[in-house]
Amino acid sequence: MSAYYGDDKPITAFATTPGKSALTLIRCSGKGAVDLASSVFSAPEKIKNASGNTLVHGWIVSANEKIDEVIISVFRAPKSYTGEDSLDISCHGGFAAGKAVMEALKLAGFREALPGEFTFRAFMNGKLDLSRAESVMELVSAKTETGRRHAVTRLSGALETEINEIKKMLVEVLSGAEIFLDYSEDEISADADEKEGKLPKQDIALETLARLKKLSISWQHERIYQEGFLAVIAGRPNAGKSSLFNLLLKEDRSIVTEIPGTTRDWIEAWVSVEGIPIRLVDTAGLRDSADPAEKAGVERSRKLLEDAELILYLIDGAEGVTAEDKAFVAEQRGKTRPLLVLWNKCDISTMPSDLLAANAISVSAKTGDGDAQLYAAIISAVQAQTAATDLQTAALGSQRQKNLVDVACTALEEALALAEREEPLDIIAPLLREAVNALGEITGEVSTADILEEMFSKFCVGK
Repeated sequence: MSAYYGDDKPITAFATTPGKSALTLIRCSGKGAVDLASSVFSAPEKIKNASGNTLVHGWIVSANEKIDEVIISVFRAPKSYTGEDSLDISCHGGFAAGKAVMEALKLAGFREALPGEFTFRAFMNGKLDLSRAESVMELVSAKTETGRRHAVTRLSGALETEINEIKKMLVEVLSGAEIFLDYSEDEISADADEKEGKLPKQDIALETLARLKKLSISWQHERIYQEGFLAVIAGRPNAGKSSLFNLLLKEDRSIVTEIPGTTRDWIEAWVSVEGIPIRLVDTAGLRDSADPAEKAGVERSRKLLEDAELILYLIDGAEGVTAEDKAFVAEQRGKTRPLLVLWNKCDISTMPSDLLAANAISVSAKTGDGDAQLYAAIISAVQAQTAATDLQTAALGSQRQKNLVDVACTALEEALALAEREEPLDIIAPLLREAVNALGEITGEVSTADILEEMFSKFCVGK
């Protein structure tokens, strides 16, 4: 029978990647996990009798052969990450040692865990709500220190608390509406504005909508810390794009020569600027070419430019402003994405006054002149995209959460609009229920097996 999310069979997986490290960690969890682990341990009773949150030292054995000397951390249900009996086996870090221990565990009866299955079990056993479960993978993949802090905030329950508070307010509004549906008007003592066709608790509904919109906007900010900000370096061949790429990266990654067209395809790397993860891309020089390889590289560069959230366009100071430079800048000025025009090679040439008036930046990718001004401009451009969403205690951590908050917003806005037109409460109440259910889906209070499997399958194995 194939493995599936939702059973309670004992599972195991590498929690760290085996290789050239001091230790490799193998995680085990599930019904009977302690007994199974004891069957391949040199002192079985030490494992069986171990209290929760204790360490046991010994050997993993198989067919009377010692496999590896290990330390086993024992966790007893429900006081474990998954809420089940669990063990973390610390073995030596070589690839062969970890693989041999894993094979012994599978022979004993453990099955390999599915991606994210440990966190799935933590959710199913009430150890984490769904928003905190998502933050586990977010924490693992955090690209900067700021991103890590944001993930920890959600893992600590800040988002869960905010969603539950908003949902409680919505339930209060819904309850008020349903009371008027269940009883006739003369059976209820109500304020003048709480009549058929008026939305009860309308002030609470409006406050709820404001908080939902604030949460929705927060994803614009948080997405950048998770997915990064795409900054593309562009310009004509030999403008110094690869040199600028290396300067910003502080290492020689791109090949730099005096021959135009050296870069035939794009190359990328991650850099952190003021805690913001930036996906920096060096592209092929923009020009018409009969060379098939260079032509393909230029086409890919243009596609990247369409997806870019920031363009760093270099003008070759040794050659001066060309018609192609003017055309590119004019085209990009009409778009919403930020564009930084850079006069490169300022160590051998002076930037023209018209570019200076247009707020171009004078730099030398070769010597580093002007790099402080360039960094400041990049930071300003990135922060301008998130100015309306300063770091707050509660913020969304995934596109899934954003979509559900938007569903709740739309439903509540429609309910308020209907109430404004004094429509009957029996067509308004279902919209309020839709909003409540959408918020319940964020925390996992409302969920389906398909949704859960889709979400946890994107986790890494061992989490």
